[in-house]
Amino acid sequence: MFDFPTTAQPAPKPFKPYDWNTPVHYDEDRKQSFHRAATQRLKALAKACGWDKPTFDLRSNKAGIAVSGEIVLHHDAVYISVSQSRMGSETGILIRTCKSRKDYVGGTNTFAPLRLLDDTTALARRVQQVIASQR
Repeated sequence: MFDFPTTAQPAPKPFKPYDWNTPVHYDEDRKQSFHRAATQRLKALAKACGWDKPTFDLRSNKAGIAVSGEIVLHHDAVYISVSQSRMGSETGILIRTCKSRKDYVGGTNTFAPLRLLDDTTALARRVQQVIASQR
């Protein structure tokens, strides 16, 4: 179904920690910054996982003024969504398996803290765990 590359990938360049907890709703500048930072980190995640561009989509939906919107990395085998959840920053990353990029229902929802976006290696491991647990 899905395998990570067996060749060692170079360690990703570390990101300067981002303040994922400051609310972005009702603050357009802050929302822009949140979306830019999350997009940058999800691109790094795709690279760390060895995914070629044709195997994933990266989307940003800013939604309305009262919410953070979402940034989505939709790979052929996994769906990852980043937002400022009303449940708190510990659940800001949604990870679930899927059968294709047309599968928006997928496997069981698994959540991860937003701070993992600053640690590409740890987030890649978490994604691997989710995929392995739902095979």
